[in-house]
Amino acid sequence: MDYRDLIHAQVVTKPTQEKIVSALHDLGKDADRITIATDYDREGELIGVEALRIAEEANPGIKADRVKFSAITKKEILDSFESPGEVDFDLASSGEARQVVDLIWGAALTRFISITAGRLGKGFLSVGRVQSPTLALIVDREKEIEAFKPQPYWEIYADLEKDLRVKHEKGRFWDGDVARSTFEGLGEVALVVSIKEKTRTDRPPAPFDTTAFISAASGIGFSAANAMRIAEWLYTSGFISYPRTENTVYPSSLDLSALVSTFKKGPFREDAERVLKGPMKPTRGKRFSTDHPPIYPTASATKKDMKGDQWKIYELVVRRFLATLSGPSRWIVMNVKLEIGDEPFRAMGARQIEAGWRACYPYSKAAEQILPELAEGEKLSVLGKELVDKETQPPSRYGQGRLVKLMDELGLGTKSTRHEIISKLYARAYVHGNPMKPTNTAYAVIEALERHSPTITKPEMTRALEEGMTKIAEQRLDEKAVVEESRSMLDSVFDDLLRHQGEIETSLREGLRTDKIVGTCPSCGKELIIRRGRRGSRFIGCTGYPDCTNTLPLPKFGMIIVTDKTCEEHGMNHIRIINKGKRPWDLGCPKCNFDQWQAKKAEEAKKKAEVDLLAKIPGIGPKTLEKLGAAGVKTALDLVGAEAEELAEKTGLAKKKISSWQIAAKTLAEEASGC
Repeated sequence: MDYRDLIHAQVVTKPTQEKIVSALHDLGKDADRITIATDYDREGELIGVEALRIAEEANPGIKADRVKFSAITKKEILDSFESPGEVDFDLASSGEARQVVDLIWGAALTRFISITAGRLGKGFLSVGRVQSPTLALIVDREKEIEAFKPQPYWEIYADLEKDLRVKHEKGRFWDGDVARSTFEGLGEVALVVSIKEKTRTDRPPAPFDTTAFISAASGIGFSAANAMRIAEWLYTSGFISYPRTENTVYPSSLDLSALVSTFKKGPFREDAERVLKGPMKPTRGKRFSTDHPPIYPTASATKKDMKGDQWKIYELVVRRFLATLSGPSRWIVMNVKLEIGDEPFRAMGARQIEAGWRACYPYSKAAEQILPELAEGEKLSVLGKELVDKETQPPSRYGQGRLVKLMDELGLGTKSTRHEIISKLYARAYVHGNPMKPTNTAYAVIEALERHSPTITKPEMTRALEEGMTKIAEQRLDEKAVVEESRSMLDSVFDDLLRHQGEIETSLREGLRTDKIVGTCPSCGKELIIRRGRRGSRFIGCTGYPDCTNTLPLPKFGMIIVTDKTCEEHGMNHIRIINKGKRPWDLGCPKCNFDQWQAKKAEEAKKKAEVDLLAKIPGIGPKTLEKLGAAGVKTALDLVGAEAEELAEKTGLAKKKISSWQIAAKTLAEEASGC
C-alpha cells in the first residue's frame, strides 16, 4: 500500500465492545427516549452520539436529550436530570474530526517512518500531529543544553558580626581581575547605610484547571498520566469534580460556604474553620468557560477511604480549593544597604506576618530570611570574606508538569490528551527520566523531520487544525472541510518526505544503531550492542562476532532504553526497561546485573543442595523434616549448628537421635564440600 493511500482511505468505524452494542440495540427497541449523560466535552459528546446512533438503528424514532454535570454528587445529578438539554451534535462532530485527523496523520506518518527506519513490529516508530511537535520541543531543548557554553563569573560575600552575611551589590562580576582586586581591597568594618522596610503581599493561587493541576501534581512526584488516572478515580468515586477542564473561575451556583463546612470534621478541620472565619472571596484565573468548573473537592474523606497515592492527590485538590478561598500571605521585606570601605553590599530579609493561604497550602514554599536588629549608621566588624567563582548554567530539561504548561501555551493537544501524548513518548522510548531526556532515536526522528519536512515538528500546523475543530463546534465549519484540509496538508508533507526518503533512512538507521550501543567489549575493544536472536530473544553482543563471542542476556519483554549513566567498574551504560502499565525497571549495568543474578543462582543452588543433604540422613523422613523446618532447621548445616537439647524440646524428638543425625550431617557436608 502506498503511503498516500492511507491519507485518502475511507475511515470505517468498527465497534469493539459487541456486548455494549447489543445491549444498546435491545434497549433501544422499546425505549421512548435516550438520555446522554457522558462527560461533557468533545470526547464525551462523541461517545454519547455514537451510542445514540446505535440505538437509532433499532428505533429510528427514539427521542434524545442531554444532561450535564461536573461532579458525581446526588444534588448535581438530580439537578441535571430535572433540566435536561439537547445533544450537541456539532461538539460531537468536532471530536470525531479530531479522531479522524489524528488517525490519518498517525497512520500515514508512522508507517513511513517505521518502514524507512526498518523498525517494525512492537518497536515501531510513531509520528503524530501533536506527538512530533511535542518531541521536537524536548529535542530542541537538549540541543540548547549541549550547545551551551558556560561563562565564568564571581560573587563576593562578607560575614559580619551578629551572624549577618552580605553580598556585593554588583552581584555577578564578569571580569575575574576586577573581582579579585575588589575582594582584596575590602576593609575590616561594614557601615549600615540604609534600612528600608515594605510590606509584600502574595496573592492566593487561582483554582485548578487541568494544566495547573498536572503541574502541581508533578511537583509532588506524580507523572502527568498517573495524576490524571488518579484524578479520574477520585471523580468517579465522588470525591472531586471533573478533572478535565480549562476553567479557572468558580461558578456562582457553587455554594462555597456549604462546601467548606463539610471539611469541619476530619483532617482539614483547622484549615476549614480558618477559611470560614475569613472573607472567603475566591480567586479568579485568566480562563473562564461554561463547560466545566475548576477542579474542586466534592466530598469530605479521610486517609482510610483511599490508597496512599489517591490520598495525596485528593489532599492536593482540597488544599488548593481552601487556598483559593483564603486571604493573601503578607510579609515584611527588609532591604539593608551597607558599605565596606567604598564597596556597596546588600542584605535582604523577609519575615511572614500573616500566613494567609500558605497556612493550608504547603506545596508553594517561601522561606523566611530573618535579619538581626540593625540601625542606620551602625558599624559591624567583618569576620570573614569569600570570593566565590561560579559558572552560568544551561537551560534545564522539561519536567512533565512544565511540558504540559508549554503544550497548553502553544496549543499542542487538549486538556484531555496532553498527558497521554507524554506517556506515548516514554512508551516509544523517545524519552526517559524526569526531567525528560531524549534518546538518540528521538534525535534521529526529529532531525530528519526538521530537515526535510519541518511542518510536522512545528506547533503552528497542529494549532491550525485545532482551530478548525473549534470552528466545527461553533458551527463555522463542517467536519468534512476540516478533514479534507488536513489531508491536503499531509499530502504536502509527503511531497517533501518522499523526495528525501534515502537521506531520512540513513539518518534514522544511524540514530537507531547509536541507541543500541551499551559499551566497549572488555575482550576485544569493539562495541557491545543490543541484538536480537533468531527466535526473538534479546542479548548484548559484540560487533566483533564471530571472532569475539562475548554476550550478556537481556529480559525477554519490555522496551529497552540505554541511558547515559555509566558503570564505573565495567564502563557500560545502564539500562532501563519500559513495560506498558508498569513502573520502569532500572536494570542498571548489564554486567553487574548478570553477576548478581549468577551469584544469587549459585546461592540458591547451594541452599537446595544443603536441603537435599538433610533429606539424605538415615532416619529423617518427610514428617521429621517438617518438624525440623518448623524449628528453623532447614539444611544440614543448620542441623550441625543447632543445640541438640534445645532442638529436642522444640520438636519432641529424642536428643540421642538428633546428636546422631548431627554427626551424619557433618560428614555429608564435608563430603559435599570436598573436605
